[in-house]
Amino acid sequence: MSAAADTPAAEAPHRALGLTDSEYDLICDKLGREPNATELAMFSLMWSEHCSYKHSKKLLGKLPTSGPALLMGPGENAGAVTVGDGLAIAFKVESHNHPSAVEPFQGAATGVGGIMRDIFAVGARPIAVLDSLRFGELDSARSRYLAARAVAGIGHYGNSIGVPTVGGEIYFEGPYEQNCLVNAMCLGLAPADKLIRSAAAGVGNHLVLFGASTGRDGIGGASVLASAELGEDDDSKRPTVQVGDPFEESKLVEACLELLNAGLLASLQDLGAAGLTSASSEMASKGEVGLDIHVDRVPLREQGMEPFEIMVSESQERMLCVVEPAQLDAVLAICDKWDLHHAVIGEVTDTRHMQIYRDGDLVGDIPVTALVDDCPMYDLSPEEPPAQIYPAPKRRIKDGLAPADNLLALLGSDNIASRREYFEQYDCIVGSRTIKRPEAAEAAVLRLGANDGRHGPGGAPSTAGSGKAQTPGDADGPTIAVSIDGSGRRVAADPYRGTIGVVLECAANLACVGAEPLGLTNCLNFGNPEKPHIAWQLDRAVSGMADALRALNVPVVGGNVSLYNQSGDGPIYPTPVVGMVGSLPDPRVIAGNTFTDPDLAVALIGPFEPTLPASELAKLRGEELPTKLPDLNLSLHAESLKLVREAVRSGAVTVARDVSEGGLATALAECCLGGVGATIDLGPLIERLSRSQAGAGLDAEALVETALFGEGPGGIVVAGSRESLMQLSSRAHGVGFLALGSTGSAKLDIAGFSAVDSSAGTGTGPGAVVTLKEISLDVPNLQRIHAGALAERASS
Repeated sequence: MSAAADTPAAEAPHRALGLTDSEYDLICDKLGREPNATELAMFSLMWSEHCSYKHSKKLLGKLPTSGPALLMGPGENAGAVTVGDGLAIAFKVESHNHPSAVEPFQGAATGVGGIMRDIFAVGARPIAVLDSLRFGELDSARSRYLAARAVAGIGHYGNSIGVPTVGGEIYFEGPYEQNCLVNAMCLGLAPADKLIRSAAAGVGNHLVLFGASTGRDGIGGASVLASAELGEDDDSKRPTVQVGDPFEESKLVEACLELLNAGLLASLQDLGAAGLTSASSEMASKGEVGLDIHVDRVPLREQGMEPFEIMVSESQERMLCVVEPAQLDAVLAICDKWDLHHAVIGEVTDTRHMQIYRDGDLVGDIPVTALVDDCPMYDLSPEEPPAQIYPAPKRRIKDGLAPADNLLALLGSDNIASRREYFEQYDCIVGSRTIKRPEAAEAAVLRLGANDGRHGPGGAPSTAGSGKAQTPGDADGPTIAVSIDGSGRRVAADPYRGTIGVVLECAANLACVGAEPLGLTNCLNFGNPEKPHIAWQLDRAVSGMADALRALNVPVVGGNVSLYNQSGDGPIYPTPVVGMVGSLPDPRVIAGNTFTDPDLAVALIGPFEPTLPASELAKLRGEELPTKLPDLNLSLHAESLKLVREAVRSGAVTVARDVSEGGLATALAECCLGGVGATIDLGPLIERLSRSQAGAGLDAEALVETALFGEGPGGIVVAGSRESLMQLSSRAHGVGFLALGSTGSAKLDIAGFSAVDSSAGTGTGPGAVVTLKEISLDVPNLQRIHAGALAERASS
């Protein structure tokens, strides 16, 4: 037993590094002695929450991880699915929340750089980035600053390296004031038979570090910041945020792809959180080997760095590979060609130990299993809170507004107004693969060329055997769609059903462009899991995600967990973010999401039973969150999404938009942003609601408001020819089909008339009639409010 328990907290180095006394004692037991400074630093990072997942790993076992398209699943740098024609899409989402709260530009920029390295570490060329961002309310100067700088950082890195940012989301809610969320997702393209894994192999093989030089930037950065709550003294953490160089990374991409194309590498790993310690030890663990590392051989940008600093530095744009001796000269020549620092820093051994040397002296000796595999896994102690733990939001509008005024308030609100102010800072078309840009469809759509991803010398697209020049995005290759989604407020109201809703919305976005989901990546953003109510949120959210994915038959390919997103003001909303990749057969048949044709029928498809609690309208009114959302029939939702997907693919539906924030009225208003209005009868939905669980106990006014502005998964607004929608209605009886009206005016006109039977449990009285006072709004007015509201507040 060590003396840890008798050491005052201020004098205990392991406590300062985030290790508990019991964890320190376990380390001493594994080593048979107390660790030295280098070993302690390595353990502190590898046993941190960010690297070990010690509070979430057991829960993640609930998630499905197998599927017919899956090529590479959890445990590698990124997951991958087959998309046809011998091509694979590698993808993953990760967080850079805590660094971005401290230094938003570099925190967000290096988050993009890190997720790109995960992609080309498996042999795929990065082709697209998406982001999921959350900040405090825009009337906070801090939140406006964090949002502006984080978006600038994402744009700077992606634009500089030449990878388009094709989609994403950004929301503003009070609980993110101190802890913003910056989640970045990247997709990469590779020949399916060229994917590479990270396990080190081959005793006697060389360990080569290449890329940027190593400095003190980022020491203890992502891994330490993401393993503890942020306090008020964030300035003290500023030196731990990494600094990125996208131009160095662009060289690194090309070098890696050329090395892999030439078959020169036995394995490849990027250096992210915990730097060389994590990269090398995880390679050794997967390969069941040992590694000798000589820190005096590592190219440094600063003098006098100690061994522990070199081992835990999180300097960016670095890669680690295992190379057979016969291939070493060729590997180093390619590194020279791309003007990258490089060094043979070690070799693979059969010791199953990480042995660290400086100038021939052994300065660290740790069993690989102790460092990587023996971190204690903790059982959570979930406990449902007796009441809602989040305060009601600030009231923005008064009660009693006319329906038209509520709709305009929603359309110009921070979480619904156009994000053009932000996404126009991103290049969304570089690479020539993007065929549906932001706001043009419910998901980003990318077209892959027949030979896209088959890289010749230097990483250039191969044209061998084609007889013609091949350009990215040729029409005869596969087409994919991708979306990223989350909903902190609804998950805070009900972690289980709210998370199911997140998965269903992401799948609905793909269905709206005709894409079938192939795989999902997730980032679980939560507060302190050691607190019972947060543990309950995490447990219920993972269970909801697992049930939704099994119903949709979609596997998880990998992801990230970000915990301790909490400050003195309390935890963030529990925010599981999911990114989904799907395939579609014909890039010429993709539904848009706005009305541009004046002679279309409009309908609502799906088991849509909206409610007002936890909605955007409830937020604007300053209402407290509920503690439960309505039950969902997952098999019915899966059937509905299949129906919509098939309708889009057949061309029967030319417009498709899922109903999300702001409810059906807001979705219809957004459809009119294409320049064509619509005449809508809401009576059928009011009638359905009056007989549903969602409408139970509602009076006439509440029924109308719920039909207009209530939220919940399952509703998709579609438009097509009258004949096509009539045929579609005959196939949709099981999932729900409501004819709503038609396009063709210069206004959005919404009216409704419905006889309501009080036996359904509503408060309207026997034979009561519910009539909706007409909403009539000019389309140019809708466009003006939607386009300008956020830009004005974000820059104020």
